[in-house]
Amino acid sequence: MNVAVAKTGNGRAVSDLFASAEGRLPGSPAVIAVRREAFETYERLGLPHRRIEEWKYTDLRALVGEVLPLAAAPDAAALKRAADAVKTQAIDGARKLVLVDGAFAADLSDVKALASEISVKTLRETLATDAGLLKTPSTDAVIALNAAMATDGVVLSIADGTQLSAPIQIIHIATAASASAFTRSQIVVGKGARATIIESFVAAGANAYQVNDAVIISVGDNADVAHIRLMDDAPDAVNITSQFVTVGANVKFNVFNMTTGAAVSRLQGFFTLAGEGSELSVNGVNLLQKTEHGDTTLVVDHAVPNCVSREVFRAVLDDRAHSVFQGRIIVRPDAQKTDGKMMIRALLLSDEAEAYNKPELEIFADDVSCGHGATAGALDDSLLFYLKARGLPEKQAQALLIQAFVGEAIEQIADDGLREHVIGIAERWLERRP
Repeated sequence: MNVAVAKTGNGRAVSDLFASAEGRLPGSPAVIAVRREAFETYERLGLPHRRIEEWKYTDLRALVGEVLPLAAAPDAAALKRAADAVKTQAIDGARKLVLVDGAFAADLSDVKALASEISVKTLRETLATDAGLLKTPSTDAVIALNAAMATDGVVLSIADGTQLSAPIQIIHIATAASASAFTRSQIVVGKGARATIIESFVAAGANAYQVNDAVIISVGDNADVAHIRLMDDAPDAVNITSQFVTVGANVKFNVFNMTTGAAVSRLQGFFTLAGEGSELSVNGVNLLQKTEHGDTTLVVDHAVPNCVSREVFRAVLDDRAHSVFQGRIIVRPDAQKTDGKMMIRALLLSDEAEAYNKPELEIFADDVSCGHGATAGALDDSLLFYLKARGLPEKQAQALLIQAFVGEAIEQIADDGLREHVIGIAERWLERRP
């Protein structure tokens, strides 16, 4: 039998990626063994491609080609650039936890202020004795690669009944060019707790980098949680984020994602409603231009009866941008009285822009109310004419219509200040349009 060693686009063996980074990866020998097993899974599968149904519209072999080497630990100059980025990206009133090139930056974070309300640890500390956070129920190659290469992250534990006095903002900052950052975080929300978690992805002078992030969220009964994700990476960056969310009983969980950067991005979320009486709201807006490719892939699993899920997504595409939405609602045999609906709409501002929408329902119960819809179209010429006839320039008229189009998804953000912050991001994107 002839054995061929898999090579990257530059001729480097895939196994070199892990071998060159192994000495820098945190964890006990038992943890390193788990990492090796995960990397072997990735090595066997390789980057996802169009023949894998879940990745049919986002062929990483074609779009990305290879995984870049692990970013070096940030030096003083990198931390200085990151500190400058924090000043512009920090949300007023939020308490910050900062990750720079995949490493936790304690000096840029509000650890002491948070420690009075919740437990804050790093992934590096946790992996010193326990490999549990590297184990996820998935055979996805990208998730396996994250388990093998994750260098750091935050591990947050919010006790039962805690009402956070301020939102928590996790800021991922890239300062290293042509390198990869792998992060993995865990957030455990106790029973009856109330919390708002914000994640921001930004660049500080870096370009052509890759981000592979994973976050594992567990929400206890009767909790109320909002998770806001704002992704504005460099125009030539790659960002792949995987979310694993398990929700208890009588929970209100509100998720919002906005994508305004990166050449290639994918947010894949796996939500399990494991307790009765819970309400899940997953919403998002993709604002894409030039040749950007933005993918949102979601699986909502109704495992128990009497739960509600809503998915509202909007995509605005200019130039030759591509948007992908894949949404699947699964209703298990015992999940009677399920109410699940999703709606995806894409607005094409150019004849060359493309939107791929694929909503799916898998229903194994007979007393449910489920539905989905997907549309794609251009701006309404009659509405444009109406606005222009009243003296508005064409660009301003288009901006008003686009704001109204994305408004339904943004309005799902309950916090007034955060909603205004997200509207501001959308407005700045519109101002950058030629």
